[in-house]
Amino acid sequence: MRIIIQKFGGTSVATHAQRQILADRVTEAVRRGYRTVVVVSAMGREGEPYATDTLIQMAGQACPTIPPRELDLIASCGEILSAVVVAAALKNRDLDAIALTGGQAGIITDANFTDARILRVDPERLLRHLKEGRVVVVAGFQGLTDSGDVTTLGRGGSDTTAAALGAALSAEVVEIYTDVEGIKTADPRIVAEARTLKVLSYQEVSQMAYEGARVIHPRAVEIAMRKDIPIRILSPTSTGPGTLVTHTAGLAASPWPDVREGRLITGVTHIPGVAQITVCQRRESAFDPEASAKVFQGLATAGISIDLISVSPTSQTFTVSGKLVDEAEAVLRPFGYDVSVVAGCAKVTIVGARMRGVPGVMAKVARALSVAGIPILQTADSHLTISCLVPESEMAKAIRALHREFGLEEGEEVSPHEEGLS
Repeated sequence: MRIIIQKFGGTSVATHAQRQILADRVTEAVRRGYRTVVVVSAMGREGEPYATDTLIQMAGQACPTIPPRELDLIASCGEILSAVVVAAALKNRDLDAIALTGGQAGIITDANFTDARILRVDPERLLRHLKEGRVVVVAGFQGLTDSGDVTTLGRGGSDTTAAALGAALSAEVVEIYTDVEGIKTADPRIVAEARTLKVLSYQEVSQMAYEGARVIHPRAVEIAMRKDIPIRILSPTSTGPGTLVTHTAGLAASPWPDVREGRLITGVTHIPGVAQITVCQRRESAFDPEASAKVFQGLATAGISIDLISVSPTSQTFTVSGKLVDEAEAVLRPFGYDVSVVAGCAKVTIVGARMRGVPGVMAKVARALSVAGIPILQTADSHLTISCLVPESEMAKAIRALHREFGLEEGEEVSPHEEGLS
């Protein structure tokens, strides 16, 4: 039995016209011989009647401190409405469609309300409907605890639903339909020359998602990667193939590919609204060898996530969301250390599976930003990424400079070895 998962975001289900485009895609999959599971998000965006944020705001008007359990109950309603409406649209195409909640589809989660994790998926009911020839429309973003409580999976949870169902059903592919025609080399609103990438590895896409690209949730990529389920990201209105995400993306046929061949960098991502915090021990005070432990444990206890971490014997520098600066300072001040904050920053990151072990990549980054007159406030790197903290006012310029430096608007890229940067 050939199974396909098709996930549609909120804009794809928001209007009658958009639901007809959705129905065209589903009808096409059925015609190609697939047993089809459709996963849907809530209709529209904040401010529209059935969007998740609108429903939460409505409940908040009655009680500003809604318990997480009840918050999940109302937050799950938008996807359920979408599932019923989409199933009706498919029935109008003479497809035998049935709508299920996440729990009815067998998604069992922990009890971490508002950000639950999937523990397991029982596909028995889905398989029964698929074998009987039905198109199953599943409300995304939600599941059920073993005790029967409704949970939600956090932002981007419908992507996670689609990937989890794809893994449980051993689907041939998971299709993620979104507002863009695929994953691009940069945000096209910032870089007009940004290209759609045809094939990417799970690792690259997951890293791009973590570093600010908002095309797919990284948790969904990780689930699909474990079961080697290909993901295709595309637009419901585009005739193009979109972006295929798989294990073998970008690898040479040889088991020992030369990392100097092909494109070093896949794309440039960004996260705005970041603040840099530096904590220093005062010169007149005795050296405190436990300073780092105190600082980081204090932030962890307060639930404040940090990034771009640099540690020296007498100081710690890191970044937090700009919205959490006051909260972070309130945690740090009682320790008696000097705390300085640089607000209004952005994290700009280049991502590429081939950069590992290749000299000169950081030299290209530094050169591009220097030529553009952009100061680098801090850096961090991994096997797949190099991140730079820059003033947010210079973020767009930095993205364009790096995109141009690594030739991402073109079909090929010159290795730094060929430019004498090693």
